[in-house]
Amino acid sequence: MAQKKLKLLYLAQFLQENSDEQHPRTIQDIQAHLRQYGIEAERKSLYDDLHLLEEFGLDIQTKKAQHFGYYIGDRSFQLAELKTLIDVVQASPFLSEKKSMDLIKKLTQLTSRYNAGQLNRQVYVLGRPRTLNEQLYYAVDGIYTAIQENRKISFRYFDWTTEGKKALRKDGALYTASPVALCVDRHYYLIAYDPQLADYRHYRVDRILQLTVTDQPRDELPQNFDLAAYVKTVFDMYNGETRMVQLRFEQQLLNAVIDRFGADAHMHQADSGYFHLTAPVEVGPTFFGWLAQFGKQAQILGPQQVQEDFLSHCRQMLAQYE
Repeated sequence: MAQKKLKLLYLAQFLQENSDEQHPRTIQDIQAHLRQYGIEAERKSLYDDLHLLEEFGLDIQTKKAQHFGYYIGDRSFQLAELKTLIDVVQASPFLSEKKSMDLIKKLTQLTSRYNAGQLNRQVYVLGRPRTLNEQLYYAVDGIYTAIQENRKISFRYFDWTTEGKKALRKDGALYTASPVALCVDRHYYLIAYDPQLADYRHYRVDRILQLTVTDQPRDELPQNFDLAAYVKTVFDMYNGETRMVQLRFEQQLLNAVIDRFGADAHMHQADSGYFHLTAPVEVGPTFFGWLAQFGKQAQILGPQQVQEDFLSHCRQMLAQYE
């Protein structure tokens, strides 16, 4: 009797896992599957069950080939969407290889077993080693929970040593932070408010250990904080002084500049073959390194102090090779 009550669930599961447009399943197929669970089903009862599943919301489609067959048509995720999601998971440097494989295995369960074979894809991210911190996945979940529930978090933070070991900062003492947001820029970053400094700090989430959501409420955040503007001015999460900088680029660098500053950045055409940009920038080595890759194709127009800082940065680099 219990097995008969499960008949509808077994039927739905069978169609989800074993049918698609190229592989419709006949009534005989369905009956044979149900017999594995000790259920004998008449044709009429199966027609009624299929109708119930359709009323419930499953997109039951029919196809007449040699025999009349049934399959699941529209699913929560179409095959092309699953391929895109799996590419993103496979290419994410902030997921360990083990966690990527776990997620991909779960994603393949959202389509038929026939289509699942097409989801065994390999995407390579050049120059981006994967994270080695298996706790990252759970740290991200904890941070989101803390933000939603308006609570502080505590954690330990480490640096890598040349031997590939973890060296805890502050001699392993706990950090306490009021999480504001998570940002992804090749890596996950936690943006948190520090009331003692009356300022914001960011931490690489893959270097966070033992994250705990505390019972303490978050510190009150400044009312005028613009998260989007803050993230936009941070180059690779380097903490420097934010300045409005005027830059000049050759026209062929337009795509690279838009990739960095966005299509809505304040740009205008200059003399032939060049354009100018004015943007807020966190002035420091990361910005200077990004700019230096373009050589003579890019130039700082102002302020003069930023020009001098860039010149000093370049001189210090050259001095190492003199």
